[in-house]
Amino acid sequence: MALEPLDRLTPGMPVLFGGDKVALVSDALAGAFKAGDRLIVVQETGDLLHAPAEVVAIASAAADRAAAAFAAMAGVSDDQISAFFDGFANLLADDVVWTPIAAANAADVESARTRGRSVTRLIASQKMRAEMVAGLRAWRDAAPSRGRLLEKVGHAGWSVEQVTAPLGVVGFVFEGRPNVFADAAGVLRGGNTVVFRIGSDALRTAQAIVRDALDPALAAAGLPAGACALVESAEHAAGWALFSDPRLALAVARGSGPAVAQLGAVARQAGIPVSLHGTGGAWLIADEAADAGRFAAAVFNSLDRKACNTLNVCCIVRQRAAELVPLFLESLRKAGERRGHGCKLHVVEGDEAVVPASWLSATTRVRRADGDREEPLAELLPAHALGREWEWEETPEVALKVVESLDEAIALFNRFSPRFSASLISEDPAAQQRFYERIEAGFVGDGMTRWVDGQFALNRPELGLSNWEQGRLLARGGVLSGDSVFTVRLRMRQQDDDLGR
Repeated sequence: MALEPLDRLTPGMPVLFGGDKVALVSDALAGAFKAGDRLIVVQETGDLLHAPAEVVAIASAAADRAAAAFAAMAGVSDDQISAFFDGFANLLADDVVWTPIAAANAADVESARTRGRSVTRLIASQKMRAEMVAGLRAWRDAAPSRGRLLEKVGHAGWSVEQVTAPLGVVGFVFEGRPNVFADAAGVLRGGNTVVFRIGSDALRTAQAIVRDALDPALAAAGLPAGACALVESAEHAAGWALFSDPRLALAVARGSGPAVAQLGAVARQAGIPVSLHGTGGAWLIADEAADAGRFAAAVFNSLDRKACNTLNVCCIVRQRAAELVPLFLESLRKAGERRGHGCKLHVVEGDEAVVPASWLSATTRVRRADGDREEPLAELLPAHALGREWEWEETPEVALKVVESLDEAIALFNRFSPRFSASLISEDPAAQQRFYERIEAGFVGDGMTRWVDGQFALNRPELGLSNWEQGRLLARGGVLSGDSVFTVRLRMRQQDDDLGR
């Protein structure tokens, strides 16, 4: 029986998901849906996602360009790929080229501010620009990753080699961070291509980077034009449509936890492997053997700005609370002063006695995405809310928990956190080893938390960082970088003409 395309929805229409559950079409969805549109049913949650036909067409056209470019990359030399990274970096470093990019970014920032949106990661500062240039030059200088021999197994008269090979088209949906362009372009080092969808807040900035730097660098190096393809749509549906495209070899998403989880579900049900980079927030634990100065420095240096690896929860053992809590509060206060907008504390219920009464009774001006607010300087927090990531703008915000032991802190992390990053301040080697063995985190340290970054730690710009919230990762680390996007081919070489079985 021929299947008819879905050309309309009606309010209350039942839609089966998950094999045994039903979602109902809302009035708004029924009214917006028209012939040619796509309804994506998220099998994990029952979410009904509407992708208008024109948005699907934009995403599909970008994937077309990336797929065609991937076929052409087989004829591109590693020297050409190096030339692309060099040219892209040089263009971004050129003030004449950067001027219109900066102007587009200023317009994006102003638009986001008027809509009450966060701009802390949107501003293309000179520091961000320098890091983009440095990252691209790191890829320029990186060893070619195509055709790398991993293993050779010899037999009588023949041998088998395991060799790295390009994976294919990488779909990448990310929030409004302009520097991510340089990060994700790293997949070209291994002969892959990439199709981007950037958040609406940064779309003008992205278009300017593509027009003035990325596309000219591709052309100058002789790489196919679609090797880095931008989905030029501000609609969320563009991300859903892209991650439904079976031509993707890998779907990478980074941004807020719920949005990333939804995108991952869309890709998985389309049969596309995923790498998700959502909920973050690092934990710092101080035990009985903590060095006070090292602890205070770690707190301060983990709160320079908001990122996924920023200090989010601090646990202090009760035995040292009288000494270390004041140091923690002073470092938090100094971190706020550094940014000029104060600080904000959340104290787990039952632990408020360790905080001075002046903190619990005071108010402070907190900078939020939609403007400044007068809020309590310290608020109580239920223990079950320790997993919440504090998304602050200019006012450092962190939670404090007093624990009876290191083991209690580990148990709280394993239960409530996204299982991302944890550091232990302790001069006891046995405690550090126990911490490393028992903490369910992909990133473990003994100092500040902000070290968790591909470019900072490994000299390789990252596509994103993965937590262990949904379990440990198969055969790779939590840093996804351009040179970790590959497949493995087996190549047989026969010397004995009479070889048989």
